Amino acid sequence: MKVLMFGWEFPPHISGGLGTACYGLTRGLAHNGVEVALVVPKAYGDEDQSAVRIVNASEFAFDARQIRQHVFNEEISFIEVNSQMIPYIGMDEYYNVINQLESGTFSTEESAGKHKFAFQGGYGADLMKEVEKYALVAAEIAQSQEYDVIHAHDWLTYRAGIAAKRVSGRPLVVHIHATEYDRSGEHNRNDIVYNLEREGMMAADAVCAVSNLTRNIVIEKYGIPAEKVYTLHNAVEPALRQTDGKRPLKEKIVTFLGRVTFQKGPEYYVEAAKRVLDRDPDVRFVLAGDGDMMPRVIKRVAELGISDKFHFTGFLRGKDIDRMFGMSDVYVMPSISEPFGISPLEAMQSGVPVVISKQSGVSEVLQYAIKVDFWDIDAMADAIYGILHYPSLARIFSEKGCEEANNLKWEDVAARLKTIYEKCVFTQSSLF
Repeated sequence: MKVLMFGWEFPPHISGGLGTACYGLTRGLAHNGVEVALVVPKAYGDEDQSAVRIVNASEFAFDARQIRQHVFNEEISFIEVNSQMIPYIGMDEYYNVINQLESGTFSTEESAGKHKFAFQGGYGADLMKEVEKYALVAAEIAQSQEYDVIHAHDWLTYRAGIAAKRVSGRPLVVHIHATEYDRSGEHNRNDIVYNLEREGMMAADAVCAVSNLTRNIVIEKYGIPAEKVYTLHNAVEPALRQTDGKRPLKEKIVTFLGRVTFQKGPEYYVEAAKRVLDRDPDVRFVLAGDGDMMPRVIKRVAELGISDKFHFTGFLRGKDIDRMFGMSDVYVMPSISEPFGISPLEAMQSGVPVVISKQSGVSEVLQYAIKVDFWDIDAMADAIYGILHYPSLARIFSEKGCEEANNLKWEDVAARLKTIYEKCVFTQSSLF
C-alpha cells in the first residue's frame, strides 16, 4: 500500500509534537509495509528518510489559475498571524481577518503559466498564504505520484488533502492532533480556523482523532458522523534518554515542560507549587517553555513570594530536554485541554514519575501516572508532595511508568491506521 501524506513539519525542523508524531507514525507505517511519500512545504535535506520519502513542495511548479478553475471554487478568508503558530501544542496567537476575496486567493498571481512558490515553512506571518499555496501545489503533486490513500495532518494541510482527493479520486484520511476548541477554548473560537477544520473533516472518508476526548469534540462540536471518526492514540519513539545524572541543586526538582499558554494550564502549576512549598520549602520548580502567558505567570510567581524557588528556562529541545528530565524528580502536565500529550511519555521513559490532568488524551492510555483534575490545585500539590516524600511510591511510578511508556509503540498505532486505510480503499472500490 502507498500513501501520499501531507504534513507541515518533520524532524529535525519541528516546533512541537506534530512533527514528532508524524515522524513516529511514518516509521510505524514502514514497519507495517506501507510506503509513505510525505509532502512538506519546505524540505531542508537533513531529514531522516530511512522510513519515508520526503517530497519538497517548494520544488513543484503549478498553474494557479488552472488549478483554481478545476479544483477550488470556494471563497476563502485570510488570516494575519501575529505570532508563531504551533498547531499541535497550542496556538496562543491573535488572529486578524485582513480581507476576503470573491474567489481564490491572490489575484495578482492569476496569470497563466506554471510558477514555483518558495515556502518559508514554519508558522510565520505569511502562514495563511502558505496554507493556500500548499493546497495548490498539492493538486499538482497529486497528479505526479502513485498512491492508494491520501493522509492529511491538522487543519494546515486539509485543503491540500482535499485538492489531492479531487484530482485523483483517492480516499482521504484526515488526522486531528488538536482542534480550535483545544487552542482557543469554547468562547474564543476562531471561526476561520474552525471552518477549515470542519471542511477537511467533512470531505474526508475517515477521521483519526488522537484520543477519545478529541473524538468526542469532533463529533459533538463539528457535527462529523460518528461512524467515520476513529480514535488513534499516539505513542512514543523507543529511546534511551541521554541523561548525565548531574544535579545542579541538592533540592528536589519538579518540572513543567511545554508551551506557556492557557491550554497548558501553567497558572495551576504555579498555584500548586505554592502549596507544596508551604509544606516543604526545599523544593525547586522549573517552568521550561515559552508562550503568551509568560509575563502573567512570572508576575504571579512574584506575588506568591516564591521567585527564589522558580526557574524559567525558555523553550528547550533535543538533548536539553533529556538533561532536564535527568534532573527532575516529578514531571507535571496540568493541561486544561490536551488532545493527547507526548511529553509525559518522554518523561516516563527517563524514569520520571508524572502527574497529569484528567483532561488529557494521554490519561486514557496510562495506568502508572497520577491523574488529577487540572483545576484541583490541592490534589495536584498532594500528588507532587507524595512522590517527593515517599520513595517507594516514586520508585513504583518510575519503574512501572518507564515500562508502560516503552510499550506504547508507533508500529502498533500504524497497524490500526493501516486497517483504516484498507477499509477506505475497499469502500471506495465497492462503489464502482
